[in-house]
Amino acid sequence: MDYLGCTDECRKDKQPCKRDACRHWMNYSEDLNCSIIAVEDHGPMTLEEISKRMDMTLVRVKQIQDEALVKIKKRMLPVLHE
Repeated sequence: MDYLGCTDECRKDKQPCKRDACRHWMNYSEDLNCSIIAVEDHGPMTLEEISKRMDMTLVRVKQIQDEALVKIKKRMLPVLHE
């Protein structure tokens, strides 16, 4: 799916996206249910803002961030040692 086309369509209609199978969909109508629109409109967000949009606790969002950073570091280690 072309997410930019979907995003443009939602912006044009000013209606929350109903395509909940889309990987960018989130249940947050203030951002038209689209994480792409949320980032475009708000730029960098705090973990608290993300937890609100994703309907998760702040602690869980922090856990996910920490896990992602560990994975990034593991993948970057070989590159850094070249």
